[in-house]
Amino acid sequence: MIPVLGYESRRVAVLGLGRSGLAACAALLAGGAEVLAWDESHEARTKAEAAGHTLTDLARVDWPSVTALIVSPGIPHLYPAPNKIIAAALVAGVPVDNDIGLFFRSFATARSMAFDQPPKVVAVTGSNGKSTTTALIHHILQEAGRPVQMAGNIGKGVLSIDPPNEGEVVVLELSSYQTELARALTPDIAVFTNLSPDHLDRHGGMGGYFAAKRRLFAEGGPDRAVIGVDEVEGQYLAGQLAQAPEDARVIRISSGSRLAGPGWNVFARKGFLSEYRQGRQIASIDLRTFKGLPGGHNHQNACAAYAVARTLGLAPRLIEDALESFTGLPHRSQLVGEAGGVRFINDSKATNAESAAQALQAFERIRWIAGGLGKEGGITTLAPHLGHVVKAYLIGHSARDFALQLGETPHEICETMERAVARTMAEAQPGEVVLLAPAAASFDQYPDFEKRGEAFMAAVQAGLNDAG
Repeated sequence: MIPVLGYESRRVAVLGLGRSGLAACAALLAGGAEVLAWDESHEARTKAEAAGHTLTDLARVDWPSVTALIVSPGIPHLYPAPNKIIAAALVAGVPVDNDIGLFFRSFATARSMAFDQPPKVVAVTGSNGKSTTTALIHHILQEAGRPVQMAGNIGKGVLSIDPPNEGEVVVLELSSYQTELARALTPDIAVFTNLSPDHLDRHGGMGGYFAAKRRLFAEGGPDRAVIGVDEVEGQYLAGQLAQAPEDARVIRISSGSRLAGPGWNVFARKGFLSEYRQGRQIASIDLRTFKGLPGGHNHQNACAAYAVARTLGLAPRLIEDALESFTGLPHRSQLVGEAGGVRFINDSKATNAESAAQALQAFERIRWIAGGLGKEGGITTLAPHLGHVVKAYLIGHSARDFALQLGETPHEICETMERAVARTMAEAQPGEVVLLAPAAASFDQYPDFEKRGEAFMAAVQAGLNDAG
């Protein structure tokens, strides 16, 4: 745990007692603050009490006596409307922060100690690929024997990590909910993977969403920025950060485009990752046989992780070996079974059309399981990516809506995961891939995408056992 200093003997309110909220309570208490903990969920309050925290109903608190309010990322603080407790704090002039802001302020204090090699923070944000990129950076550093911790949206809560050690790297995955509200954002290296519409209700539209991501690069000014430039927003961000075209503090990355120019570029084309500096090729890696990194979207993740590792001083050959040994993350292009020449891939994390499009481009002949609680626009934008789909098997609340948007693509409404998997097993041919890439939220049938992915894996395993 990293104690949060600066609030000694002061009252600090914490709203939201999930993983990050409980960690914030503990870290504030360790730093000497008086914590007023609350959650509007009875279940969460019960868990907090069991963990030893005293509860205070923040709907009845005397706000002038409170120094700060720490808010969990899932609670709206601005759009579509602030939570009523946050609104009361704002009216009273109480500063609102989150665990990420507390972390950066506390980490700066912790590393002000005398280190020969000061610890560093790498922060990764973007619409898609954040988790895989974060895990990949962590894996590369582990394989290189470097001390490293992983936290944020993946791994531990940021305040639950151990105090930094000599030469250690902390790798954080940060969502737009986290970057938008944090009062301190000072990573040494910041990564922007890509941008596509998501969470627009929470950010007041696409401009607000991009602005939330950009704060990671504006608040403290990272020493190095790794920017995906396959969308105009990334191109704009890279241009805003660079002092000149040859500015090596900005590393541009791409999946599919050859990047030219005098700067530092890392890109993947036709399955090969290339690093160029000042127009000269430094390294090349063949990604095509790396089982944990299938498809162009994962090649972009590899480019981002490679760029970070190079910034941290690792050699290309060492990075290549680590990329090859990476097995991937659960529910993200995860190979869960293979039989009779048919592979079963779990990409339950593909909760929107953009991430599903990436999955659909990663394989040649696909039996596609899709559906759930559809998002605005459904799957209309996937029309250009349906050429590899042999047949779609539709589940959940949006199954019939999705069916109307598939055009000439063969499809079947299956309703449930179990039936969809059974039908794919009955019809799939050698050389095909059964792909779960729902392009929808899970909340109609499952509490989260993880549980949906587990249901897919269980159905596949049951089918393979029966066939065996």
